[in-house]
Amino acid sequence: MVTYLKITLNNIKHHVLALVIAFLVAGCSNEVPAASVKQLHVITSGGFATAYKALAPKFEQQTGIKLITSYGSSSGGAPDSIPVRLADGQQFDVIILSKNSLDNLQSLGYVLPNSALDLVRSSIGMAVKEGARVPDISSNEAFINTLLNAKSIGYSASASGTYLSTDLWPKLGIWQAIRGKSKRILSERVATVVARGEVDIGFQQVSEILPIKGAKFAGKIPADFQKLTIFSTGIVKGSLSVQAAEHLIRFLSSKDAASTIQMQGLEPLVLELEHQ
Repeated sequence: MVTYLKITLNNIKHHVLALVIAFLVAGCSNEVPAASVKQLHVITSGGFATAYKALAPKFEQQTGIKLITSYGSSSGGAPDSIPVRLADGQQFDVIILSKNSLDNLQSLGYVLPNSALDLVRSSIGMAVKEGARVPDISSNEAFINTLLNAKSIGYSASASGTYLSTDLWPKLGIWQAIRGKSKRILSERVATVVARGEVDIGFQQVSEILPIKGAKFAGKIPADFQKLTIFSTGIVKGSLSVQAAEHLIRFLSSKDAASTIQMQGLEPLVLELEHQ
């Protein structure tokens, strides 16, 4: 009987010690359990913005978590670009931007290790003002002629525009001919500038052209010249709501979200994984 009591007391001591350790560990962690999170701070670049806006209310309804959202370009030196905001110390839980930019931010220590996930693939398209003649870009030659003949050209300060102005157009040997009439657009959609009539044609991710009133999507640039951009998401290092952030990422990358994403001119990568 005495031996049994000793064993029982020892077991109780071990359980109490385990509870104390668990309590102390929890006390040392600043992370808020997902069930207690009331809001998440998210910043997304334009390529995924329209799809995100369509999906955000569904996530909020399902979870009760309010999404506080900011917008900025994946790259470039604009004050509201995602890299500049993070460098300035602005706090976010989840970021969504081009894969190359996210990888760079991860190498700089801004992204929580092993939290990055590729979401969608995006194509570059051309916009013209609603009601204007739509130039032909259906072939390589037609695309080049359209650029040479255009009175003015707009291109994004983010991933697509960087590719066009520093890679494609110089390789085609036309950059010097069109540089003087080309405008790098900062802090707003290229299609918005097109809709105002400030440039004749503009180039940006298709998903960023489609929702702009007053602008018309004129088609994708030719396949030989196309650069597909992957948009990815990750959790910002220092977030106190990692579990809730993971929940949002699972939601955005789910099969249920895929049809909404496709409607915005993007290719959800979750559908490709299903067929592999």
